[in-house]
Amino acid sequence: MGEPINDVALAHFLLTGGLLFVLGMIGFLIRRNLIIMFLCTELMFQGVAVTLVAFSKFHLDVSGQTFVIFVLTIAAAEAALALGLVVLLFRSKHTLDAEAWGELNG
Repeated sequence: MGEPINDVALAHFLLTGGLLFVLGMIGFLIRRNLIIMFLCTELMFQGVAVTLVAFSKFHLDVSGQTFVIFVLTIAAAEAALALGLVVLLFRSKHTLDAEAWGELNG
């Protein structure tokens, strides 16, 4: 598996993963476009994946990398579900605004 990364490199990876997660969370909370919201969710998943791989390399354990495979699988399923929801919303309301989703169900 190689040699572990040092503390400084781990801090850089954790900072990068944290920034990705925070940017995704801010984008998800601010934007109302469903496509942008789902892309921000993917960005949050990738931030978590970076931190898991960094800790896995730091501790020389493959369990973090194995867990990333499961996270990516969930992200792929979420993307497929998101595509279906976007198509449904656009066909019925001709918009991708998340506010219209409540009007569709109500």
